[in-house]
Amino acid sequence: MTLPLIDMRSDTVTKPTAEMRQAMARAEVGDDMSGEDPTVNRLEAVMAELLGKEAAVFACSGTQSNQMGVRTHCLPGDELLIEATSHIVNYEQGGPAALSGVTGRLITGQNGLLDIADLEGKIRADNQHLCITRLVCLENTSNVGGGRAYPLEQIHRVGKWAHQHGLLVHLDGARLFNAVIATGASAAEICRHVDTVSVCFSKGLGCPMGSLLAGSKAQIAKARRARKLFGGALRQAGIVAAAALYAIENHIERLHVDHDNAKEFANAIYGIDGITVEPGEVETNLVFFNVDPSLGTAAQLSAQLFERGVRINASAPQRLRACTHLDVDRGMVLRAADAVAECVSAGFATTNGAEFGPYSRG
Repeated sequence: MTLPLIDMRSDTVTKPTAEMRQAMARAEVGDDMSGEDPTVNRLEAVMAELLGKEAAVFACSGTQSNQMGVRTHCLPGDELLIEATSHIVNYEQGGPAALSGVTGRLITGQNGLLDIADLEGKIRADNQHLCITRLVCLENTSNVGGGRAYPLEQIHRVGKWAHQHGLLVHLDGARLFNAVIATGASAAEICRHVDTVSVCFSKGLGCPMGSLLAGSKAQIAKARRARKLFGGALRQAGIVAAAALYAIENHIERLHVDHDNAKEFANAIYGIDGITVEPGEVETNLVFFNVDPSLGTAAQLSAQLFERGVRINASAPQRLRACTHLDVDRGMVLRAADAVAECVSAGFATTNGAEFGPYSRG
């Protein structure tokens, strides 16, 4: 019997469950552009309360909701402060500059996270020669930073510092609920000192599409205008909003399973000669590991894993990223680890892996 493909490229590859599809089929719909879709309206109200904000707006994707947040807070010529590996400035096609005329000042943090010491001295002086520093952007959990979650005290500290200096704060919370499970803090508590937060439904929560931006009523009113400008005005969007509502009710608490499976995968590949991974650094559902150059490249290993029915992308010349999610169970994770060991044992340096990397995704 042929074993199913083990796809650990990203949690965006998840497919809606049968129960989620039923919820979508039953969804009551209307014209969301006119505020008449009752399922979207319910989702926005539920999420605003969950995130501790006054209002929310449904969006097509995390990239769109992030860029709505940037445009809501900034004017053309403004500057945002952001960790150098963050999604907003690396994997959204230069959206702040292209869509809103906003520049990014890249700051090196630790594991994709920023603290006050990283930000101090980075605010531009009030000088006609300089752009205006307007916004701090954070990412929780960090993607390239290794799936790390902000300690609650740290994200509060950074948010307070920004507000004390007259700056606004946007949180890219694409995997915010992974941070909720990892830290034990509520979403509202994590977001207490941020102005807007973007949450993605199509990653760990397993929806086919959709994201959301939450903030104050005035900010979300501006964000709706940005959504229209960016081509994201929706019609009978209740079909996909119903999937998000189902996920909120059923898929948050189970995220600890993905975290446990990620740690299990890291432990399983830890002893393989030529593979470097730090199991103790795995906090959520992302596992980054390196391959020794004497064995070959990450792209070559990725290609050989694909031949064995395992999809794990190269994210740098010698680095790969594995992602656990609701479509990958414990047995599949262990088979993937076995496949890594088989590839290393068989050798893969002669494999043509050009089409497999380096490539990093959300």
